[in-house]
Amino acid sequence: MLRSETIPELDRAEARLPQWMTGVAAAATLAVLVSGHLRQAAGFALGATLAIVNYYWLHQVIETLLRTTGARVPKAVLLKFCLRYPLAFAGVYLVYRSHWLSMTAIFAGLFVPVAGALIEAVVQIKNGFRIQGA
Repeated sequence: MLRSETIPELDRAEARLPQWMTGVAAAATLAVLVSGHLRQAAGFALGATLAIVNYYWLHQVIETLLRTTGARVPKAVLLKFCLRYPLAFAGVYLVYRSHWLSMTAIFAGLFVPVAGALIEAVVQIKNGFRIQGA
């Protein structure tokens, strides 16, 4: 069972996760851009943007479902849930067919939420050691 003082920490961790994702996306895009690979930087930025928007929409759907007491879910939330993957696939397919951007860079950008979660995991481990040592 969770102690009452851990709940605010979980809320803070949930609030930090999008910040980590945005920071990783910006830093990696800038690093690739500085290395002189404009198409790869744009591809990474596109993949990261798709992943972050997907995270926000999924987060909104889950929060709405957890707060909904009735049997009806708002149509806008349901629409976002249903359109997440078709829109992402359509965008990636369009880029693939047109060869505008690097597909490898787009796929790398799709892993930005994983990097954000790993950074938050390290922060949580560090906080856990700090609490244990106190």
